[in-house]
Amino acid sequence: MENLISLVNKLQRACTALGDHGEESALPTLWDALPAIAVVGGQSSGKSSVLESVVGKDFLPRGSGIVTRRPLVLQLHRIDEGREYAEFMHLPRKKFTDFVVNLTLVDLPGLTKVAVEGQPDSIVQDIENMVRSYIEKPNCIILAISPANQDLATSDAIKISREVDPKVERTFGVLTKIDLMDKGTNAVDILEGKSYKLQFPWIGVVNRSQADINKSVDMIAARRREREYFSSTPEYSHLAHRMGSEHLGKMLSKHLETVIKSRIPGLQSLISKTIAELESELSRLGKPIASDAGGKLYMIMEICRTFDQIFKEHLDGVRGGGEKVYGVFDNQFPAALKRLQFDKHLSMDNVRKIITEADGYQPHLIAPEQGYRRLVESSLVCIRGPAEATVDAVHSILKDLVHKAISETVELKQYPTLRVEVGSAAVESLERMRDESKKATLQLVDMECGYLTVEFFRKLPQDIEKGGNPTHSIFDRYNDSYLRRVGSIVLSYVNMVCASLRNSIPKSIVYCQVREAKRSLLDYFFADLGRKETRQLASLLDEDPAIMQRRASLAKRLELYRSAQVEIDAVAWAK
Repeated sequence: MENLISLVNKLQRACTALGDHGEESALPTLWDALPAIAVVGGQSSGKSSVLESVVGKDFLPRGSGIVTRRPLVLQLHRIDEGREYAEFMHLPRKKFTDFVVNLTLVDLPGLTKVAVEGQPDSIVQDIENMVRSYIEKPNCIILAISPANQDLATSDAIKISREVDPKVERTFGVLTKIDLMDKGTNAVDILEGKSYKLQFPWIGVVNRSQADINKSVDMIAARRREREYFSSTPEYSHLAHRMGSEHLGKMLSKHLETVIKSRIPGLQSLISKTIAELESELSRLGKPIASDAGGKLYMIMEICRTFDQIFKEHLDGVRGGGEKVYGVFDNQFPAALKRLQFDKHLSMDNVRKIITEADGYQPHLIAPEQGYRRLVESSLVCIRGPAEATVDAVHSILKDLVHKAISETVELKQYPTLRVEVGSAAVESLERMRDESKKATLQLVDMECGYLTVEFFRKLPQDIEKGGNPTHSIFDRYNDSYLRRVGSIVLSYVNMVCASLRNSIPKSIVYCQVREAKRSLLDYFFADLGRKETRQLASLLDEDPAIMQRRASLAKRLELYRSAQVEIDAVAWAK
C-alpha cells in the first residue's frame, strides 16, 4: 500500500517541476486531482508543533506574527535503504530523515483575526481566501487544529472547515494544548465527540513547550512524555490508545492510502481525457519551428503542400467550390452568347449596308463573297467579349478557392508572413494562367474569323437568283427577299460557330487555368524558396511568441500526464 503514497508524491513533484498548478489553465490539472492533507489552524493553535510532532523533526520556521507566508508541501517517503526522509518541494535537495509514516502534508498559513502593525488591512481576508482555495477542493483531507484551552466555538479551523465540508466527511479534528487547560477542566467531551462530532474521532496531542524547544528536547523524548501524559492522566487514560502525534501520523497515513486507492479510477479517467485534450490542442497549434535551414525549408514545403492539396480538393469536389466552374460554362457563358442578339446585327438594313460597302465601286460578279465574309467576321468578333468574361469568371472562382484553402490550412494560421506570401504567390500564378488562357481562348475566336468553313457556303444561291439589277444604284442592288436570305445564311453559320465555341472555349479554359492551377500553382514560389537564406526562411515562420510559449507549456504537461498514466496504470495493475 505504501507505493500509493509514493506514487502521489512522485506525481506532485512532477507537477511542481512543470508548474502544473492550474491557476492559468482552463484544462483540469493533475495537482488538483491528487489527494493531499492540508493542515489548518489559527496562529496560536499549535499547528506547527503538531506538524513537527507527526514528522518527528524540527524543520518549520518559528517566530512571532505570520511565519508561514505561503502553502508549504511536505512529502515523507522511504529511500532505498529503508530509511524515510522528508522533503520540501521548494527545497528539493534538502532531506530530513528518521520519520515514522508515509505522508504528504500541505502546511497552510495560520488564520488570523486582526492585522498587526506592518501588515496590510487585507491580510486577514487574504489568508482566509488562500486557505479556503486549498481546502475546498474535494480531494483535500482537512487536518483542523484547535487549541483545547480556547472555546471550540471560536476555533478558526473548525469554522472554515465546516464552511467547505459541511458534512465533515473529510475533516480530522486535532486538539492541542490539552496539558495547558485550566485546572478542573478537561477535553474529554470534545475527544469523545460529544461537544462537536466529526466522522473521524478527535485526536488529542501534547506538543513540546517553548521551554522544551529552547532546551533542545528531542522528538523521541517528547513523544515518550506525550504517551505518559495520556496514559497517566485519569481523564484520558481510556482514550490513550488513540491519542498522541504518533497515532495521528499513522492514522493519517492509513486514511490517505485508502483515499488514494479509491481515487485511482478517477485519476486514470482524468489523465486519459486530459491527454486527449492536450494532444488535440497541440495538433491545432501545429509543430514547433525547426532550427536549421533544411528543417525550415522542409516545414514550409510541407505546409505549402497541405495548402495545395486542400485547393485541389475544392476543385475536385471533395470540399466543394469546383462546381462553380462548370456553372460558368453551363449557364453564364451560354447566356452571354444569347445576349449578343445576332439576328439584330443581321437585320436587312445592316446586311444591305455591309454587302454594298464590301462591293465598293465594282459590284461582285457571282455572289457577294466579301459581303458574306464581313458579315460573318463582324458577328463572330462579338464573341470575344463573352469569351474574355468567361476566363475572368473562372479566374475569380479560382481566387476564391485559393482564399478558402488558405483559411482552411491550419498550419498557415501559425505564420502570418508565410500565409501572406503563399496567398500572393498563388494569386500571381492564377493571373499568369488567366493571361495565357485569354490568349488561347481569343485565338479560338480569331481562328473562326480567319478561316470560314467552305462546305457550309457551297450551298449558297448563285448571283442570278439575287433578283437585282446591276444598272441600278448600289443602294438598291438587291431586293429584300434576297437580303433576308443572306442574313439567314450568315446567322446559321454564326450559330454553328457559337455551338462549336461553346464546347471548345471551356476546354481551353480548363486546360490553361484549372489544369495548370492543379499542376503548378506554387511552382514559382517553390523555385524562389530554394534561393532563400536561413534568415529569409526564418522570417516566413514568424510565429506568435505566445503560441510558441503555449506549445512548449502544453508539451511539458503532456509529458507529465503520459508519465503519470504509466505510473498509475502500473500501480493499478499491481493492486
